[in-house]
This record gives sequence, C-alpha cells and structure tokens, in this order.
Amino acid sequence: MAVCVAQIYCWEGLAGGKGVNRSQHAPGPKAGLGIRDLLSFRRDPIAFLQNLASHHGDVTHFRLGWKNAFLLNHPDLVHEFLVTHAPSHLRGPVMQRSRAIMGDGLLTSEDPLHAAQRRLIQPAFHRDRITRHATVMTKYTSNMCVRWRPGEILDLRKEMMSLTLAILGKTLFDTPISEDASEIGEAVTELMALVDLVFVPFSRYLPLPGLRRLKRVRARLDRLIYGLIDERLRSGVDHGDLLSMLLQSAGEKSASAIRQVRDECLTILLAGHETIANALAYALFLLAQHYDCAEKVRIEVEKIAGQRELGAEDFDRLTFTRAALAESMRLYPPVWVLGRGITQPCSVGPYTAPAGSILFVSQYLLHRDSRFFHEPLRFHPERFLENSPTQRFAYFPFGIGPRRCIGEGFAWMEGVLALATITRKWNIELLHETKLVLDAKITLRPKFPIQVKLTPAQQKATSGAQTTCEEHASERVTARLAAS
Repeated sequence: MAVCVAQIYCWEGLAGGKGVNRSQHAPGPKAGLGIRDLLSFRRDPIAFLQNLASHHGDVTHFRLGWKNAFLLNHPDLVHEFLVTHAPSHLRGPVMQRSRAIMGDGLLTSEDPLHAAQRRLIQPAFHRDRITRHATVMTKYTSNMCVRWRPGEILDLRKEMMSLTLAILGKTLFDTPISEDASEIGEAVTELMALVDLVFVPFSRYLPLPGLRRLKRVRARLDRLIYGLIDERLRSGVDHGDLLSMLLQSAGEKSASAIRQVRDECLTILLAGHETIANALAYALFLLAQHYDCAEKVRIEVEKIAGQRELGAEDFDRLTFTRAALAESMRLYPPVWVLGRGITQPCSVGPYTAPAGSILFVSQYLLHRDSRFFHEPLRFHPERFLENSPTQRFAYFPFGIGPRRCIGEGFAWMEGVLALATITRKWNIELLHETKLVLDAKITLRPKFPIQVKLTPAQQKATSGAQTTCEEHASERVTARLAAS
C-alpha cells in the first residue's frame, strides 16, 4: 500500500532554514547556493544520494536551493529520525501539493488530524478483516491468469496495476472500478509529475500545463468518488467496508464531513494500488531471471494447496513466496525514500539540523548496503528465511514509526497470494530487449514497459531472457555500498 508513499522537497516549503550555519560541521559537498546539488538531485536522485553516502558517510549535509538538507544513512539514524523525532515532523511540499487532488486524507494530513484519521481507518486493516479479502485477491488474480494466453506479450506493470486496482475497489469499496482504471492511472501519473513541479521556483503560482491537468483529473475523480458516496448514502446498506465505516463516522453527514470521507477514499484509492503493483512487477521481473526461485514458489504452492485455490489460511505457510516478495522489495522498494521537514532543531547523530531543514532516509540505499546485507546486489530470497543479524531498521519497505504504512498487512496478503497464484500458472519470460530503467519519483516506478512473454508453468522457459542489465546510473554502486 502506498499510504506510506515518499516526499521530496526543494524550493518551496517549510519556513526557516535561511542563514543558519549550525549544520556546517556535518560533512558534505560545498554548499554554495545549492544550485548544483539541486540540479543533480532532480536529474538522478538515487545516484545523487548514493554519491553523498559514499563520499561523506552516514550523515551528510547538503543544500537544495536555499534550504538545508540531510541524508541519514544508518539504521540507528533511521530510528532516531522516524521514531524519536517523529512528533517534530511535517509533511513535505510534495504531499502538501498533493492536497490539490487528495485533500486532507491520511497521506497528506498533519497531526492531530492524522492521528484521529489513523484510529478511524485502522479497523479496516485488522488481520481478521484482511483474511476475509483473501478470496477476492486470489479470485481476481486467477481470473487475470485465465485471460492470459500462451505466447502473449504483456506489459507486466500495466497488468499488475489493473489487478491491484480491481482488488482494492472490491475489497475496500465493494465496487468494481475497473472501467475507471485509465482515469485513476492518469491521476497517479500526474501526482508523480508533482515531483518535477516542486523543483520549479514559485510553480504553484504559474499557469503550468501540469497544474491545469491536475485540476481536470481532480474533477473526474471527484465525480467517481462522490458518485460512490451518493450511491451508498441512498442505499443505506452497510457493506462492512471502508466506505461504510467512514460514512458511519461522518455523523450528521454535513458537507465538510462528506468531503473528509471523499479525501480518505481517494487517498487510499490512488496510493493503495500503485506501490503493491510495482512490488509485484519487480518480483515477477526477478523471478523471470531466476527460474530456480520461481520453481521453489511453484513447489511450495503445490505442496500446500495442491490444485485448489489459495486462501488466507495458506498465507503464513507460503514462507518462500513471502521471502521472494520481501527480497524484491529489498532490491526495488516501491517507496524508495522518505523525506520530512522539521519544525525545530533536532539531533542527527552527533550533529544538529536547524529548524526548517529537510531530512532524508532512503530504503533503496540502506537495503543495498553491504554492512547490513551480504552480497547486497544478489537476489537471494533465502536471506529472509535465515536467522540473520540484520539490524531491525535497515529494512523498512513500509516505513517506520507513527507514519508506518497503515495497509502493510493488506499489502503482504495481496502480494504473497497474487505472486503465488501467478507463478504457479505461468512462466514469465523477459524479452531480450526488455531492460529495467528506474524512474525514482514519489515511488520507484519502471520508466518503460516491462515487456514479457507468457508460457504455461508446466513448460520450462527456453527462449526468454534469463538475465537483464538495469540501465540506471544508480547501479554504478559506490565501492563502500557494493563491498562485500
């Protein structure tokens, strides 16, 4: 789930940070005006952050325009940042700008509203409720697999986006929304474009095409969500889903209360299918390159379920499948960086970050750090089956602390059951020309379609590419991060 989606900051945002020099003692590149770092960060954020960690250690100070920024690259610092100092954080400008579409939903709100919203929504993601949705998860995945044909060439991420959107619409809103997939996908893409817009000074005041598109997308999504709300209010039927829970909490059904319901529904709808779709696409991409691991998944499923469909009772027993998904999220975390603004000075290791600074921790960097993961660039699901001494805060694909992804349990259930269902039925073969190029914005997306060819699982793949090169500057891993 993408309720734990990342934030990136630049020119506009929190007040403060001008003219301070308390951060000068932290190592980092020469600050200057911050323009060079700003452009490097925009051009290739992963490579930029990797370079900082390689050359300056676990705490790096740099400038993004006139703002102080810090990269924290150690599990102890992750805990200090996301747990100890969490009360002093504010959402970054990307999330603030996202209110243009999502309003004050769980993803964009600040405390105390955020805490109240989380308490309200949490029951929808309790384990007992999630287990009720397992049948839908496997049924929708099986239906997708039935539609596929041997020899067919597919865009893997597009298929996963359609699947996760359909599952989310049914399980959380009890509504088939597949016909609205194109508009919802467009909305997510426009939200990703916000990352580029915040690099443009005073962009919120300029008549930029992207901002105009956002307004049109919001209007279409409002028609969709308010339509669902109106239909539920007219029927008066309690479906036991998130929408019914939110409407019950709205009390007198005032305009402001209904608008809050709209904000929460839209936030979960937009954010809730993007990250798990990416996680599934990356997992299948990796299994396509490691046929032995795909076979282990098939053997595990056959041993547990035989020919029957998988269910919630099988989730805890699908240990290798879960390990494969966990390992894919280690190498390609759908949420690859977390950024926060701080409202008051706080410690960052032995240094002090002044009020108004932006602090970053990157799952992508820490998940690939050889200090915490042996052979970090190797796809090795077994590492999650071993009693590894890996530090607790070195692996956090769903975030940590009070902003930890509220839908983590839902995402694990959906991801494991979908991955097992697809792999037991189909071999996913990469085409020789398929290369993975990462697009690191709010989430870690493939920049181009991941084209694959299908063969039945009973027929071992012989023609597809079994390995691929990732054409991305961030793969030029620095000596310290790549050292074993």
